[in-house]
Formats: sequence, structure tokens, C-alpha cells
Amino acid sequence: MAAQVPQAERAAIERTVLDYFEGWFGGDPVRIERALHPELVKRSLDKTPRGRETLRTITAEWMIEAAGRGVGRDEDPGDLRIEIEVEDVLGELANVTVRSVVYTEYLHLARTSDGWKIVNDLWQQTPGSVS
Repeated sequence: MAAQVPQAERAAIERTVLDYFEGWFGGDPVRIERALHPELVKRSLDKTPRGRETLRTITAEWMIEAAGRGVGRDEDPGDLRIEIEVEDVLGELANVTVRSVVYTEYLHLARTSDGWKIVNDLWQQTPGSVS
């Protein structure tokens, strides 16, 4: 359980999450790449103009390239506070909820030989955000 996670482990997970969010909003592809597993699956539930539900899937490659183009920086949330809740850590796996003014994301991380990496991400815009 997260309450029993050693502080150093929690800090390593939080650094990975901050690399991801701050790298996105700061337009830093190096930080994004450091945070993401190359086989990341990032998904959101979208609705088509006709009301049909679809899963939008984004890859690590797209995230890194988009960060380099400044897509996240262009969102300019103004308020860069990021709330990170490390909910559970079990061996090599972690479950984390992240809230910002723009996005709420449910992340699954895996501890790899290169450190903690985000492997799954289910997200939506934070209610009331204008991105």
C-alpha cells in the first residue's frame, strides 16, 4: 500500500510524474522521454460529432515529438500546480493519480532497469479547464 512506500521510492515515482507533466507544459522532450516507457499506451474516451464513443490512443513517440513542437507549452495553464497521489506500489508496479488545472490522469508505472516509467495513462481534461 502507498502508506508503506519508503520515502525514497515515493520520491522516485513523483520525479517521473513531474518529468512527464513539467516536460509537457515546458516543451521539454528530454524530460518526457525520460518519464515514458517506449511502449506507452495513453488513452482518452472521446465522442464523435454523432455521439459515438471512441478510444483515442497516443504513443510515447507522439508525446515526445509533440513536446518538442511545444504543444503542451502552447496550452499555457497559468497555474502549474500538480497534485500527485501515489495510491499503491506493489513490487515493480505503481498506481498514481495526477491532477492539474488542465488534466486528470490515472497512471500505471513500472520499475525498469532505467527507473520508473509510465506504461499506461488514462486521462481526461479536468472539469472546467479550457485547453
